Amino acid sequence: MRSVFVLGWLLASAALAQAQGDRVSAGGYFRISARPDWQGGNGRLGFWNLYGRLMNEGSYAALELKLDLLQAAPESNDLWASVHARVEGGSVGAADPGNGSLVNFRLSQLYARAGNLLLDKVTWQVGTLVYFFGDLGLYDLRPATVFDDTMGLSARYQSKNVDVLIGVGDSGFFNRGLQYSPMLTAGGAVRVRLGDHVELGGGGQLAYEASIDGDRYTPHQTPNVAYEDFLRREVAQRYVQDNPGQELLFPKPAAASAAVPFRVVGYLGFGKLGPLRWNNFFVRYGRLAPEQSYVESYQGRDYTIYTADLTRDRYQLQLGNEMQLKLVPDRLDAVWGVVYGRDTDFANTLKPTDANRTYVSTVLRAQVYLTRTFHLLFEGSLAQERSSLGNAYRAHYDSIFQSTGGISDSRGLEFGDLSVRNTVQMKAGVVLNPTGFGVYARPSLRLLYGVQHSNQQAAFGNGFSDSLSQFNQFPGSEVHWHHLISLEAEGWF
Repeated sequence: MRSVFVLGWLLASAALAQAQGDRVSAGGYFRISARPDWQGGNGRLGFWNLYGRLMNEGSYAALELKLDLLQAAPESNDLWASVHARVEGGSVGAADPGNGSLVNFRLSQLYARAGNLLLDKVTWQVGTLVYFFGDLGLYDLRPATVFDDTMGLSARYQSKNVDVLIGVGDSGFFNRGLQYSPMLTAGGAVRVRLGDHVELGGGGQLAYEASIDGDRYTPHQTPNVAYEDFLRREVAQRYVQDNPGQELLFPKPAAASAAVPFRVVGYLGFGKLGPLRWNNFFVRYGRLAPEQSYVESYQGRDYTIYTADLTRDRYQLQLGNEMQLKLVPDRLDAVWGVVYGRDTDFANTLKPTDANRTYVSTVLRAQVYLTRTFHLLFEGSLAQERSSLGNAYRAHYDSIFQSTGGISDSRGLEFGDLSVRNTVQMKAGVVLNPTGFGVYARPSLRLLYGVQHSNQQAAFGNGFSDSLSQFNQFPGSEVHWHHLISLEAEGWF
């Protein structure tokens, strides 16, 4: 703890020091697009980035600010200190339902750093602690990330070939929001560079959330809840039917065992070998924090159902690989990505949800350079999502809503008549890159056409009514193809 106080004193003192040149710097990212959707959609080709981020993301902007409070001479071991802030959000005026409202933005990162304090080559960080090994650029994913939910203190040792990070803090506000419960979090990461061609890394974090006597936001469980009643949101109804006239005696929540969410991550990078610029492979496995509670209304009375023990066994596995290739110098580049994931809720053996599924995807993008700044872009993707517990998707606009074993049943827990969603996307268009060659060269101005086919009915965000009532004023129609034209710009600065 002494280092925290020393760091605070240093930052406060440095702020009063004589101003030096270039103390303030700023950088950021923007993505804007216009995609009028004549098929009733919301301007995105598919549901999510599993099919590639291109045309499946909306507008976005981020601004990162840095203030050097104490500057060190280059290549020296002098003390230095800085403050960093990052503001980001997914809304731009006239481009999405948020219309650029600042409600859609947040101060996602704020931290102070100080280097060579107490220990050489060690950077201390107080505030948000995000650390990641790299990106899957085609998907806009960072599977191998630690501390993206943590506020606290970290120390990072950096040398030419080795990085070591350790950190400790609290992830309660990130995971619980207004229903805050303290979650002590600790972990770290290691990255090793083996020459210019290979990197290895790994890390993880572990959190601990105790049940605190009298604190309703810490882990609690309503006793004697049948899992099927929980799925149907009929816990209160079942109790009242079994215990008529005893509504006021609805079971009080009991303290549950501590929640221990965790994650482990791994990374392998290699490249600078012939046409292979670089290849990134990431893996992530972890257990999610349990849910806290929800409210059921029955016969004019509200009942809070606590669910820590029912939701503590949810796990996620994700693997991703991205290969960047320089096939013909200054004429043709390609990027190939693959993602696999498995989500498992061991408590749920009855109802298909996104918590019990597997998914796999591959995306290939090629960029042809007609001139240094005028390029052609081609991208294709194949993806399959499979429900582990039955039918989770509708094949037709008039498919059944609920079923048991694929047979219509008003009490069924399945949603439709498909357990597998297959999605194919193709995108092509022209690109203007003022800075020259490179798939990820920015800024980039693009005019693209995209098409998607899915075996699921209307497999994109839309305004369709899904009611099958005979009185429905907006009856459905069969939609498996989705077409979009996109005018967009993207850049870093």
